[in-house]
Amino acid sequence: MVNVGIVGATGYTGEELIDILLNHPNARVTSISSRSGTSQKISEIFPKFTNRTDLTCDPINVKEINKSCDIVFLALPHTVSMDLVPNFLKAGKKVIDLSADYRIKNLKTYEKYYQLKHKDAENVPMAVYGLPEIYRLKIRDARLIANPGCYPTVAILSLAPLVAFGLVDLDSLIIDAKSGVTGAGRKLAEGFLFSEVNDDFKAYKVGTHQHAPEIDQELSKLAGKKTKVTFVPHLLPLNRGILATIYVNKSQAALRKKQSLIELYKKFYKKEPFVRIKEEGNFPRLKDVAGTNFCDIAVHDSGDKIIVIGAIDNLLKGASGQAVQNMNIICGYPETAGLL
Repeated sequence: MVNVGIVGATGYTGEELIDILLNHPNARVTSISSRSGTSQKISEIFPKFTNRTDLTCDPINVKEINKSCDIVFLALPHTVSMDLVPNFLKAGKKVIDLSADYRIKNLKTYEKYYQLKHKDAENVPMAVYGLPEIYRLKIRDARLIANPGCYPTVAILSLAPLVAFGLVDLDSLIIDAKSGVTGAGRKLAEGFLFSEVNDDFKAYKVGTHQHAPEIDQELSKLAGKKTKVTFVPHLLPLNRGILATIYVNKSQAALRKKQSLIELYKKFYKKEPFVRIKEEGNFPRLKDVAGTNFCDIAVHDSGDKIIVIGAIDNLLKGASGQAVQNMNIICGYPETAGLL
């Protein structure tokens, strides 16, 4: 049994972590905290936890968290985690950070997209990018996990087989992605009010979204050469879920040989418990993945082009579910523990 703490418990991802871990057969939630200046029972903040836990959500106290936890989940806004991570690592704790603070290895790129100089450059190189399907072996021995962003998770999983085997023109990667409103986090902003989002649909942060360099970083590693994706996110008038439609041109190598792309994907993800490959003519839907840790992928051969469609729940496989999947790997538990 592992003792876990959740820092940033009052956000959407914090709420999901509590929900998952209270039902986890091998985990005990021993600390819940937030940046709020007051203490309050978590069941008063989220009545769904009534009769499930009597834990109090307290202001963040690193010393107290270190006393009671083996693993600490940080479900905090971007640029906040880097103030806390060094203290937890120094105390010998393992940290799973759901923010972007340790995902981007190039600090100049991080500072460009997050508008802040990184305060913990020393620990960035040691952070393991927490995408289990690609980095499982590194995750097992990691002390600090940089849990991937939601858009990058679906984009990278959707493209990984094609990029890894050199089947696409790396200059042609177009990612058209749509997300529910919870992807922006629990915050008060005019653009996320019900009256602003309902009955509407829009693109946002075109050419400037902070997840683009994260996607490029990881696809470049898989390809062995630099990629530059065209990534356009859109806001859907619903709570949760991401659906990405990705368009790529085949490489010359792919044009020369005939092969079943579906079979390639099935083989690539054969042992992955949370990746499901659709049969020809069937395509992912948000209803199929909402409330799960699955990533559903369909791949369609369109002659000289390939169309890939991927879908995830942005709060689960795109955040909290994947964080627990990483915890399971670190602790040597069944990877599906608490998630199926």
